[in-house]
Amino acid sequence: MASSSTPARHAFASTLKNFKTASGKTGQFYSLPALAKEFPQINRLPVSIRIVLESVLRNCDGRKVTAEHVRQLAHWAPQAARKDEIPFVVSRVVLQDFTGVPLLADLAAMRSVAAKLGKNPKKIEPLVPVDLVVDHSIMVDHYGKKDSLDLNMKLEFQRNRERYEFMKWGMQAFDTFGVVPPGFGIVHQVNLEYLARGVHKRKDGVYYPDTLVGTDSHTTMINGIGVVGWGVGGIEAEAAMLGQPVYFLTPDVVGMELTGQLREGVTATDLVLTVTEILRQHKVVGKFVEFFGEGTRTLALPDRATIGNMAPEYGATMGFFPVDERTMEYFKGTGRTKGEIEAFEAYFRAQGLFGVPMAGEVDYSQVVKLDLGSVTPSLAGPKRPQDRIELGKVAGQFADLFSKSNADNGFNRPAELLHTRFHIHRRDEIAGVVTPDGKPTPAGAPRSVVEMEANKPALATAHEEASTATLPAKGTDPTVGNGDVLIAAITSCTNTSNPSVLLAAGLLAKKAVKAGLKVQPHIKTSLAPGSRIVTEYLRETGLLPYLEKLGFALAGYGCTTCIGNAGDLTPELNEVITSNDLVCAAVLSGNRNFEARIHPNLKANFLASPPLVVAYAIAGTVLKDLMTEPVGQGKGGKDIYLGDIWPSSDEIYELMKFAMKGKAFRENYAKVKTEPGKLWEKIKGVAGNTYTWPASTYIAEPPFFADFALEKGASGAEGAGATGQNGPVSVQGARIMALFGDSITTDHISPAGSIKESSPAGQWLLQHGVQKADFNSYGARRGNHDVMMRGTFANVRIKNLMIAPTADGSREEGGITVFQNEGPLQGEKMFIFDAAMQYMAQKTATVVFAGEEYGTGSSRDWAAKGTQLLGIKAVVAKSFERIHRSNLVGMGVLPLQFKGSDSWQSLGLVGNEIIDVVPDAALTPQSDATLVIHREDGTRQEVVVTLRIDTPIEVDYYQAGGILPFVLRQLLTGS
Repeated sequence: MASSSTPARHAFASTLKNFKTASGKTGQFYSLPALAKEFPQINRLPVSIRIVLESVLRNCDGRKVTAEHVRQLAHWAPQAARKDEIPFVVSRVVLQDFTGVPLLADLAAMRSVAAKLGKNPKKIEPLVPVDLVVDHSIMVDHYGKKDSLDLNMKLEFQRNRERYEFMKWGMQAFDTFGVVPPGFGIVHQVNLEYLARGVHKRKDGVYYPDTLVGTDSHTTMINGIGVVGWGVGGIEAEAAMLGQPVYFLTPDVVGMELTGQLREGVTATDLVLTVTEILRQHKVVGKFVEFFGEGTRTLALPDRATIGNMAPEYGATMGFFPVDERTMEYFKGTGRTKGEIEAFEAYFRAQGLFGVPMAGEVDYSQVVKLDLGSVTPSLAGPKRPQDRIELGKVAGQFADLFSKSNADNGFNRPAELLHTRFHIHRRDEIAGVVTPDGKPTPAGAPRSVVEMEANKPALATAHEEASTATLPAKGTDPTVGNGDVLIAAITSCTNTSNPSVLLAAGLLAKKAVKAGLKVQPHIKTSLAPGSRIVTEYLRETGLLPYLEKLGFALAGYGCTTCIGNAGDLTPELNEVITSNDLVCAAVLSGNRNFEARIHPNLKANFLASPPLVVAYAIAGTVLKDLMTEPVGQGKGGKDIYLGDIWPSSDEIYELMKFAMKGKAFRENYAKVKTEPGKLWEKIKGVAGNTYTWPASTYIAEPPFFADFALEKGASGAEGAGATGQNGPVSVQGARIMALFGDSITTDHISPAGSIKESSPAGQWLLQHGVQKADFNSYGARRGNHDVMMRGTFANVRIKNLMIAPTADGSREEGGITVFQNEGPLQGEKMFIFDAAMQYMAQKTATVVFAGEEYGTGSSRDWAAKGTQLLGIKAVVAKSFERIHRSNLVGMGVLPLQFKGSDSWQSLGLVGNEIIDVVPDAALTPQSDATLVIHREDGTRQEVVVTLRIDTPIEVDYYQAGGILPFVLRQLLTGS
């Protein structure tokens, strides 16, 4: 890793010590035990804080990292006020392709700016290793058949050729930028199994621990192996790549003490849903969570990774597990070399960081306890991952929510319709659905999938089926009803790092098949593991054929159903759901189940362990109590209960040896560089240090540097309705774009998944020659700002509460607002994008109001970039999710937080008010700002809110117009 520090001028040079491995090899390291002689309290710091402290100590250069920073963190106290800002220099950065492509586009744009200014483009170069894992582009178009993987990957490459060509350019243009091609697995599991090294070694022989940030909120999965790292937006990751420390306030550290052990039949998924529920209740947002205690020591590494993965769901920055013997076992089982493992263990022992602490050994800000023996089989849903439901209560909970109001997290449907069944009209029965030749289109009819280049069809591709789903045989009376499971997915992120639950799913499938149980053919079943190793051990154990028999054939390696890449349902199912407003369900082994994320027509989404996913696919409905009712009828019509097919822990343990073979891991990941696959090898990118921007609906030069100048520019607030010019910042005469409730996620703000034809983004694509069949997804088009700004606030389930309710009290859904400026459009309902363009044309600023937990969910930088491009100058909310708040500042948008019980509801806002924002003139972090409300009746009200620019460096970013121009100016001027 790049560092200008040398022992000769290091402020704490005396801490540079030697350590020795078991084989007698020596290395140097900056010793925390040596630093503890000056600061003895270090020995009681949480392990995660000590690892951050090592980075601050090692990178202490007197400029970006000073001796005072070391002293401040060494004096961390459990209950202290959090005012100190830590400059954390990470060892590496990891990207997934959805967030990685716009980041690469920003780097390419920076190089274009450098070239235009006569500077050397190579000044824009990652200073730490960067790995991009292509894992978010696979979609489940084909499923349930042995060739599903091949067919889905062919479609993936056809749809994403332009993006992959762009990645190929990045690989040759940047010295420290590597790509793991499609088909190897999900970024988090590849990170665990392959990219994580335990410790790194500088050129001067100094060792240091693996630390990172990643452009996926679930980067925290790496916390399971003792790595300090978390998800950031692409904006922050870019700065980290280009030599900026990651700045954050010293956090509270919540210790979670685990005692006891899990009971028979309880899975790691049940544990993590329980942990998520408990920690959400303890409000750990923005804090580190560190696991300790005897129960923690019993957990296998994959169980720890599963818990670490869900940190964003319980709101923590990290869910950290210290390094111990279990970590070493995992490194051996995943094929790391003997030398790597020895250096890893010796380093952590020398630092006094080896082993899981017991109660009383470490000082935490707060301690939360959980007896592992109290955990029960569970699901979470139907709308949020923290809403855990015990397995036996799922049916009752769904029935209860069915008729509850939206405000009570319900579905607002008449209770008498709960058990009503509706006839599925076959394709030839649906009026108006015809082929170009005028004939009715049968289910599964071929469609053309064409990639777009230069905004015109240019790549002839094979005709592919729209869906491989099949309905019950003709002559039967197929029906669908509320609570029916229509998607059942063993998906990649949370659970497929964990062989125990994957093997459990395979064993349950085997028992189910032998008992004569089946899955209805119209249920979309899929297996999308996080690593190719998963299918290898499922084959070796003979379990894969049984999963395939139930429809869980391999559909792809990557993030599929969990991010909205489930592919579509059949037209027949979509028609009956939408025409009857049905509340149907998805059951998946992922970590996100927010509204409209899985499929726009499935309103109820449940997170479950892989074996429970299989069980619910067989049951076909969430209205069946799997604890007391049969899962289904087997041979001879015999009732088969869940207990009849649930595998024992002994059965699972007996097969675990197949899942941890070091040789298999080494052979698999050797292929990243030697055998990436014929589809990838056929992709050709342009050469050169700067990118030749094509006319494309996938990749476009971003507009963030359009007015860039080497001298420091005006304040980030400058523009329509804002004043700045390096003086006091204010937003004046702003209109309200939206009034939102609680839990507005980044899915709502910048949606993943499919692009609706009638949406602004869909209309723009149609106008540019893209057929609906070729829309792909928002995530795949993140490299094009014209698509993404039109997709901002375009989620089909978002509710703008300034839109008056209908007669039955329900709220209209979708990204719409009411235009408020005077003129012919005043009072007109329109898409938020269209209103934004009108306001910007009239030089009127806009603001957004929201409730609690604004911006929860995935770390989507486009949620902030899109907000900025729509001319929104401020967001006022009850509370913010950590990454999104930071991203708003990084894009020059003011985040403001209500104080106490204040809210836009308590202030009586209806949407037609005019808003001024007057922050502290110096933009002092977390200072008071004044919100001035001008009402239609001429009255004026002032409200004090908190400016959520949290740190001094964020002030610099904001005043520079955002983090990207700030970093670019530093790189090009050498300042």
